[in-house]
Amino acid sequence: MFNEIKQFISGAQILFVAFGALVLVPLLTGLNPAMALLGAGVGTLMFQLITKRQVPIFLGSSFAFIGPIIFAMHTWGQGATQFGLFFAGLMYFIIAGLIKWRGMGFIHKLLPPVVIGPVIMVIGLSVAVAASGMAMGQGGGKQLVPYGVSLLLATISLTTTIIVSVFAGGMLRLVPILSGVVAGYIAAVFLGVVDLSGIANAPWFAMPHFVTPEVNWAAALFMLPVAIAPTIEHIGGVMALGKVTGQDYTVNPGLHRTLGGDGLGVCFAGLIGGPPITTYAEVTGALMITRNFNPVIMTYAAVLAVILAFFGKFNAILVSIPMPVMGGIMVLLFGTIASIGLKTLIDSKVDLMLPRNLVIVSVVLTCGIGGLMVQVGNFNLVGVGLVSVLAIVLNLLLPNPPAEPAAEI
Repeated sequence: MFNEIKQFISGAQILFVAFGALVLVPLLTGLNPAMALLGAGVGTLMFQLITKRQVPIFLGSSFAFIGPIIFAMHTWGQGATQFGLFFAGLMYFIIAGLIKWRGMGFIHKLLPPVVIGPVIMVIGLSVAVAASGMAMGQGGGKQLVPYGVSLLLATISLTTTIIVSVFAGGMLRLVPILSGVVAGYIAAVFLGVVDLSGIANAPWFAMPHFVTPEVNWAAALFMLPVAIAPTIEHIGGVMALGKVTGQDYTVNPGLHRTLGGDGLGVCFAGLIGGPPITTYAEVTGALMITRNFNPVIMTYAAVLAVILAFFGKFNAILVSIPMPVMGGIMVLLFGTIASIGLKTLIDSKVDLMLPRNLVIVSVVLTCGIGGLMVQVGNFNLVGVGLVSVLAIVLNLLLPNPPAEPAAEI
């Protein structure tokens, strides 16, 4: 019983870590945050069913779809947008089928350590500016929370998280992020930053509003190529997770299964009106800190997300967490992901004195962190998706140096 309680608390912590990004996408795109919770929860459970609960992954709202969703909502409406998002989920099955057909040798050729390492670093560093902005209370180019108060709250949450993760023992050490959130939230209440009226006025239970999908092939064809970037991000995320846990999930249960599970979740989320879901760097960072790799904690996180989709009071509490509190924790989490990418290069002894390796790493880091975008019509490729493609192409085109002949005896 005691172990189950610890796993449940760890699952709640995972949901706390993912919550800010999870609800941000629907808030930015006009979709229902409750549906984002429901889609993430049920989608994660579907993922676990397909992967036989072997991979500790929680799937949350994908940032790759923010721009396309906004465009589709204004052009075709929500019903057609939902159909397009459902259709985008099919791309995951297409790529999963290719991996199943060609095997993992094909993936290892495309994604050697010199490709994987810098891409993982970009996953963390590309959102470093956002994390710092949150810590300073800034969003959308505006100062949403007073600067001094923001830095104080971010420092409290970050310091608490560091102290608990490094110095705490026993059960408390399993919840450093949750401890940071609670400490920061309490401080925010005393500083008068939290608006408690929204919590008081929220109903205890609220049925999420469902919107019926509308068949629209223009929206479907528009959304389909958008899914290419998050599928590449998924592969990088699964490999990053494998580096943390010491397991090769590309072999067992296999990338075709993880992609299939993610795609099934994307299809479900699209049908109910939630944003597409994807792997979260925040969750991988949380696992690296807590060292709790049991996939059952993701089951608890998913079930809790489903329950909270109908729990109005708790949703109001989570929404009321001030941005700087989460920003302080994100500073640690995103840096952790970048460190994993660096560790990948070091462990594989990638020689950066070789011009080809130096070119690949340099181009990936500069384009990924700098936010380079390739735009063709309404299709945008940016961030992790873009640099993944660049790294793969450069790795295939640039010649490997000839092997040195063995020294004569």
